[in-house]
This record gives sequence, C-alpha cells and structure tokens, in this order.
Amino acid sequence: MKNLSFLKEIKIGKRKVGINHPAYIVVDAGANFNNNLDTAKKLAYEAKKAGADVIKYQSFLAKKIVSARGFDSMELKGVHGSWDQSVEEVFKKAELPRKWHLELANYCKNIGIEFTSSPYDFEAVDLLDEIGVSFFKIGSGDITWHEMLRYIAKKNKPIALATGASTLAEVDEAIRVIEETGNKKLILLQCITNYPSKVESANLNVMKTYSQAFDILTGYSDHSPGDTVVLGSIALGGCFIEKHFTLNKKDTGPDHPHSMEPKELAEMIKKIRDLEKAMGSHRKIVVPEESETVIVQRRSLYANTDIKKGQKILKRNLSVLRPALGILPKFQKEIVGRIANKNIEKGSPIKWDYLK
Repeated sequence: MKNLSFLKEIKIGKRKVGINHPAYIVVDAGANFNNNLDTAKKLAYEAKKAGADVIKYQSFLAKKIVSARGFDSMELKGVHGSWDQSVEEVFKKAELPRKWHLELANYCKNIGIEFTSSPYDFEAVDLLDEIGVSFFKIGSGDITWHEMLRYIAKKNKPIALATGASTLAEVDEAIRVIEETGNKKLILLQCITNYPSKVESANLNVMKTYSQAFDILTGYSDHSPGDTVVLGSIALGGCFIEKHFTLNKKDTGPDHPHSMEPKELAEMIKKIRDLEKAMGSHRKIVVPEESETVIVQRRSLYANTDIKKGQKILKRNLSVLRPALGILPKFQKEIVGRIANKNIEKGSPIKWDYLK
C-alpha cells in the first residue's frame, strides 16, 4: 500500500473545501423528484435559492441494486417495512432515468449550482464521469463493496464517503482500498443510516475519531430531524454537509418525510454560515468591539484620599475601581511605598507618571 496522506484542501467545482473554508453544503434529492423532470429541476432551483452548493441525485436501476427475492424473504421492521409496496417496486419508481442526467446537469450549470449523483452501478459511474461531475458521493450501503470503491477512486475525482452502519474496521478497510488507487481527495462522512435517524444516535464525536485515526477531512451525512446534528458537526470542524431535500414533506414517496423543505434549508444554511463566523480564530485576542468594554469593565487603582506631592503612597490610600483609566490592580504592590510627584485628588486614577 502506498503511504499517502489525504488532502486537507480539495477543489470541488469552483469551490475549495476543507480547513478554513466554508462548509460545502450538499442537498440530496433522493426520490423526491416524484418521477418528474420538471420537479427534479425545481429541486435544483430551490436548493440554489436556499444557498446550497450542490444538488445531488441518485443513479440506480432497481434490478441492479435490490434482490426482490432477498427482500421478500425478510420480515422488515425498519423504514423498508413501512412501505405499502415491495422494495423492488419502490426502487423502480424512484429511478432517475439515465436520459435525464445530462439535461439536469446542464440545467444546474445554467442556474449556478453543482450537479452530482450517487452512482450505484459501474455504468452510472461512467455516465457521471462523462457528464463531468466534480465529485462522487458514495452511500453508506456500498462501503463494503470494495470493487466499486476502487472503480470510483480510479476516476481520480474527489470522493465523499458516508460511513453509516459501519464499524471502524470496515471504514479503515474502505479507506485503504481508496488509498491504494492513489486518490488522495477523500472526505469521510459520519452518518446514521436510518430514515429518520435519532438525534441521540448521531455520535458526532466519531468525527474526532476519524480525524485522529486517519488524518482526514470529515463531514456529516444527516438524516435526523432539524439542524442540531448538522450545526454540531460544523462546530467539530466538519467541512461537508449532506441533507435530504424536498419541495413538500407531505408528498408521497419514501424520502419526503425525513427531508427539509426550502424554507428550513435556507434557515439551516444561514445558521451554518453564522456559526462559521462565530467559530472565528484560535487566537485569543481583544476584538475591536471590545475596545471600550476592556476599559469600562476592568478596574484600576484610584486615590481614595487626597494625596499630596512628596507623600508616600500607602495601601489605605488606594481603591480598586472601574473603569481602568489608571494602573492595573496587579501592580498594586509596586505602587505601595512609592512617592507622589504631584498632588493627586481623591477619586482620581493613579497613573505611572504621577509617581517617583
């Protein structure tokens, strides 16, 4: 295996993603285009309007992603078991026609938002590569499909790898597969693969584990309600955010209920940008807006009696009061015993040039 270090700054489209750059915000349309090309475009338009960087779709064919017999043999208790149709039928209805991909990509380019899609078969990878997507997002479900990881990585484009329902050992294996191809443009996404997932299951601290274990950029692919988990991931240094997106949560379909509507998305993105500003610098400094409060909130030494010129200053002659217009209290021991070289009125701050 080559001894490579993954990049800490990755160019995706026109944006730099990584440390000291605004978080890259991806919205996942999933099946929320309702098998309608105009709706798929509307999702892209609303995502752009809300401030997202990318609209992501999913490129799969039902026959290449699910086994009808396999699913029919299971007693499903999760989200798949809540559907009133078979898993194969739901996936068939959610397919994004391959003939729409180029038109969608061109539409996105025209309105100024990045287009990408998660590929779930080799032909989809090639199609997206030919269209010219700026990066590949690999869903959590394919983390153990090493042949696919290798195939995508060899395209030498940035990769965002979701790690839901995975052990650390499985994540390590996947990273090694990608690393062996020489592709150093990888972002690792913590994720909980449930729809919706619980806030208390988010395990945001796993992002710290990833950073320490793999020295790699991190982010979060979130399926939980609201924006709590997303904002937490930003505070932990996440540079890549993914959230499901819909025009209407009440529409019929598997992804609508756990997706954000346009207003919610816009509010979340504003919070992200505000939080990024609030994170600021690692340096502890007095910022410009504190230029007055650093004086009015602090104390200095004041004369609590009239002090005559030539008089020795005693501790009982001093008070420690706001504002800090004189010598700071930490120098009080150096002041006591000094001689005043001028008359100092009661209530006046003590300054260095008043002393011998």
